[in-house]
Amino acid sequence: MTFVLANIFQPLIDVFEQVLLFFHDTIGFGWGFSIVFLTIVVRALLLPLTIKQFKSMRALQVLAPEIKKLQNKYKDDKQRLNQEMMKFYQENKVNPFGSCLPVVAQLPVFLSLFYMLQKDLRQDICGQTAKACGDLATAAWTTGTPGDEKFLFIPDITDKATGGVLIALIVMYVGSQLVSSLLMSVTADRNQRLIMIALPFVFVIFILNFPAGLIVYWITTNVWTIGQQAIVRRTLGPPPDTRAAMAEANAVQPVAAGGTSVAGAAPPPPPRKKKKKTGRRK
Repeated sequence: MTFVLANIFQPLIDVFEQVLLFFHDTIGFGWGFSIVFLTIVVRALLLPLTIKQFKSMRALQVLAPEIKKLQNKYKDDKQRLNQEMMKFYQENKVNPFGSCLPVVAQLPVFLSLFYMLQKDLRQDICGQTAKACGDLATAAWTTGTPGDEKFLFIPDITDKATGGVLIALIVMYVGSQLVSSLLMSVTADRNQRLIMIALPFVFVIFILNFPAGLIVYWITTNVWTIGQQAIVRRTLGPPPDTRAAMAEANAVQPVAAGGTSVAGAAPPPPPRKKKKKTGRRK
């Protein structure tokens, strides 16, 4: 797996390594802070895609009630629904996948960093790749200085974290991921929001074996997203409140006999029974 990643992403890996070396060797940062500033560089380069993402998200928020009406209208005809949805997006000049662009663009970055931290960065820090730098005796170091692998409370950024360090990193990751996900969320759907809340906890299973430096990258990019979203909200204002329009769109649903029925409306009262006359005939 590692060999395949190296072949596919080697050009990107080489670029990232040069950026890290610039911050470490030229600027004088430690390796941990070099990873933080590499993250900032990556997110800054992704700003054009991020701006498109914000525009797509805002447009989808405004159009969400109309989209819901289409979904209700053609809920029994998936093919027609897809056709109408594509037509609707084209007419309103909205790319439904525009909000995914920064996430997709970061995937090769993430995979390249995964390889670089386990191989190239170990080579730069302690001169070998077989073991984590923190596991080597001082005499075994052929490059760098023992202690270069440390960052803040992390003993070795090239190796997976354990114990209290791992717990602290997980708490920081989950917290930052939850806040950034909820700030970026454009949906008012309860189930979708629950999925977004659950995803960071699901990812914890996978990050347990990640190099600590990769978790540092992830936390840094989440903090960037939080700050970025705060600036956007202050600049553009809060996202439009479409709850009333969504409730109206959910209320109007087609019926089999034609026309519309209002979901949730009180049913018509039953016809009154005529009272029988009880008076005597004269």
